[in-house]
Amino acid sequence: MSTLFTARDACSFGAHVVVRELDLPVEVVRVPLRTAESPIHAVNPLGRVPALRLDDDTVITENGAILPFLADLKPGTTLFALPGDPERAQIQSWISYISTEIHAAGFRQVNRPERYSADPAAHDGIRQQAAKTLHAAVAHIDRHLQGREWLVGNRFTIADAYLGVFVRWTARLGPDFTGFDALNRFREAYLARPSVQAALAAEAG
Repeated sequence: MSTLFTARDACSFGAHVVVRELDLPVEVVRVPLRTAESPIHAVNPLGRVPALRLDDDTVITENGAILPFLADLKPGTTLFALPGDPERAQIQSWISYISTEIHAAGFRQVNRPERYSADPAAHDGIRQQAAKTLHAAVAHIDRHLQGREWLVGNRFTIADAYLGVFVRWTARLGPDFTGFDALNRFREAYLARPSVQAALAAEAG
């Protein structure tokens, strides 16, 4: 059986949701992060999740690769689109945007400013600038979701499974991030999905 390695409250949550949405024969294993003894280092030398180890020990890393791969295990699923369908490219485009503009350029700098400066005195400035960058990136998604429930094709896709990770996180960032009406509706619809509830319960255990 293939194994998906995740961590609690990490970006791997989106892949966990997809596994449950599609009822895939994939074991989900939770590992600690940023500890030298974590078993994730034997799977992904970077020590990051998600990581997907296949039956033949092939390892796939990064959400941009894992999410489409999981969806393709269920041909015809509405969570993705067929090769050559413009919606497939749109879904992949949103995954890329979320990964770069929301995660890497936003949350990573807000949460871990020490990666960008060794000077503790600079960390507050990094967080503040990253919060502004993140706010603009989130506002773009909120505008896109006006009059829509999901990102592409009026249906839940792997891009929504991934976006939901960060929409949950934005709720913790204070009043500047609470006025996005479309994203607030998205968050409610996301959290109501059985797959999301099941993944949350599993990762809390």
